Amino acid sequence: MSSASGLGYEGTTVVLTGGASGLGEAAARILGEMGAIVHIADIAEPKVPCASYTPVDLADPASVRKAAEKLKAVGPVDYLFPIAGIPPHLRGPLDCFLVNYAGTRQFTEALLPQVRDGGAIGLISSTAARAWQSHIAEHLELSRESDPDVLRKFFADHPERLRDGYSTSKELLIVWIQQWAPELAQQRRIRINCIAPCPIDTAFMAMTAEKLGSEFMNSYPYPLLGRMPTGEEQAWSLLLLSSPLNASVTGSVLFTDQGYAGGLLTGSLQPATYRPAQ
Repeated sequence: MSSASGLGYEGTTVVLTGGASGLGEAAARILGEMGAIVHIADIAEPKVPCASYTPVDLADPASVRKAAEKLKAVGPVDYLFPIAGIPPHLRGPLDCFLVNYAGTRQFTEALLPQVRDGGAIGLISSTAARAWQSHIAEHLELSRESDPDVLRKFFADHPERLRDGYSTSKELLIVWIQQWAPELAQQRRIRINCIAPCPIDTAFMAMTAEKLGSEFMNSYPYPLLGRMPTGEEQAWSLLLLSSPLNASVTGSVLFTDQGYAGGLLTGSLQPATYRPAQ
């Protein structure tokens, strides 16, 4: 990894959620290989080497508070990557939303005092959030609320606003990041960005494919590579975006989806014909 030494991660302290599998596992491994000191918080114990492991269920506010309290011992954090996420069919739409947005936001805000001035935060949205601007008014309203218990009650009472839980959570992440970025930059020179991947060849996607059906997945266009990207490929995008080499970039959403969102927007790609199996 000597060729990547200029990215600025060597000797830095990193806190990362989702390091037990998929993109998060790949990111944790790459960071460790680059010489970062990586602390992982996840619901499952990670297989990659790390400086510490903290159990956390992002759908449980008490668990998030406990994990954040424990991680105070880590000291100043250079990079925060709250990138854990689940599909709606794993634990249902509401828990999906709580893990992907409400719990992720709670974890990020709880760890913010530990992030050093001039540090960086990197998150994961999704190409499923490509229509976020169509819902921006309601998302701006919801983004004013940070209490996960209030958000849980709101969406339990308004399932029509929750939709599948996944796209809503990923859209809200984009709105929250872009809304918060100027304040973080002006007050503490902290950058916050996210990538928005297409389906990734991970166990997460294998579960999704089983639920949606092979016809739906086979119809999904992969215009650049002709295949799903790997977790490592997407992890590199996140780490490159968050590197000090991108010191002027904050509040950014990088669609790492092989041109899918842009292709739909411009009409050069057509939506998948197939629909999820009922």
